[in-house]
Parts: sequence; C-alpha cells; structure tokens
Amino acid sequence: MVKLKKYNGFLKLFVIFLTLFFIFSCSQKNYNLTKIEGKQLPITEKGAETPEIEKFITPYRDHINKDLDSVLAYCPETLDKSTGKWQTTIGNLMADACLQRGNLVFKAREKKDIDFCLLNHGGIRAILPKGNVTTRTAFEIMPFENSLVVMALKADQVREIASYIINVQKAQPLAGMTFTIAKENTAKNILIQGKPIDDNKIYYVATNDYLANGGDNMNFFLKSSQKYDLNYKLRNVLIDYFKEVDTIPVLKDIRITEE
Repeated sequence: MVKLKKYNGFLKLFVIFLTLFFIFSCSQKNYNLTKIEGKQLPITEKGAETPEIEKFITPYRDHINKDLDSVLAYCPETLDKSTGKWQTTIGNLMADACLQRGNLVFKAREKKDIDFCLLNHGGIRAILPKGNVTTRTAFEIMPFENSLVVMALKADQVREIASYIINVQKAQPLAGMTFTIAKENTAKNILIQGKPIDDNKIYYVATNDYLANGGDNMNFFLKSSQKYDLNYKLRNVLIDYFKEVDTIPVLKDIRITEE
C-alpha cells in the first residue's frame, strides 16, 4: 500500500513536470505562419441531396411553390425603377399601394388619414415584369421584412423631404405629394393632396420602418412627434394590392417637375 502511494505521488509529479516543460518550451518559441494551402470543394445541388431529407421536405416545398406561383393579377407592361429621373412606374405603384392600403388600416385604427407616402429607391429589389403577377413577384420586389409605419411630421419636415429628394437625385417612390424643382435646385409649389403646405398642420406620412429610423439618411423622420406602427409588411401590402386591382395600373402621372 505504501509503495502504491509513492508510485501515485511520483506519477503526479511527473505529469506536472511534463506540463510545465511543454508550457515553457512553447513560450520560448516564436511560431510564424509560412504557408496556407486550400482547395476548392465544389458543392452542387445533386451532391448536397440526401434522399431521406428530400423525401421529407418535398411535400412542403411543393406546397410553398404552389402558393408562391398563384396568379394574383396581370401587368400590361414591365415596370422598373430605371425608367425615370425623378419618378418611375414601379415607384409610383409601390407608393400608391402603400398609401391606399395603409390608409385603410390607419383610418380604421386612428380615425385619421395618411397625407402622403415616401419610400426609398433602393428598397425596390426587382422589376415587375409584363404578364401574370404572382405572390413570388411580391417577394422578389420586396424580399425584406420591412413594415409600414406612419410618421407625424410638421410642415418644415415636409419641406426637408422635398430638399432630400432633390439632393440625392434618385427617383424616390412618392404618392400624395407633388412639387417643382426650381432653377436654383430648390423645391417650390409643394402640394400635399393638391393643397399648399399648411404650417399649422401635422402631416401623416407613410413609410417603412427602416426609413422611419433614419435609414438612407432620411433624418427628418427622426423629428417625428409620433410614430404609428401599422403591423403591415410592405410585401403583404403589395400582395393585397395585386389581389384587389386584377390588372396593374401603369402610373405615369407627373409628381415632380423641373423648371
């Protein structure tokens, strides 16, 4: 028994000695990376398929594809965001849809009307092609999870919106608001729902939650006196709008003019 204890004690000391030796040895050496090697591992759909998994997910995939490919409406011509300097057909469509559909929710909930809608040019991620419009089309145009919100703004912030649009020189989707760009690159004749700006009025502006938080440097929204979240995703706004109109209108009315 005494010999076994002595052996165990010696073994423990030996392990401690080896541990300290390796720690000391490693701390004395400087290791430098001299070479990195790699090779491409091709990944293909076939190679990634597992029969058991495929068998399990196929019914779900088929069901989702059936829903996504269901026809909601018809578009008489292709709408995209590269066809105009200050406005585009798809931008007009999206802003009009958000103004119209958002107002149904806002009016029912708050007993107020949305005055106009402003979205962002970069938020449109695909064209709306000529032909049948499906649920998948809405997902392609608006793949993000952005929701529609309404911001309460004063007249000065409305003027800031017009200045912002002029300065960034992109066709921002706009509905319910019109103005003229003067020769000195300033906005004039700003009309909201066809009426001149009223400095004593609070304007209710529909936008998405990303812009409402100052996204794309739309800092005027940060000055809002109140924010209303409609809990209505922009994608669902488009889907509901497509279902309602049957044939997509091609909106070419002039909302921003130049002198």
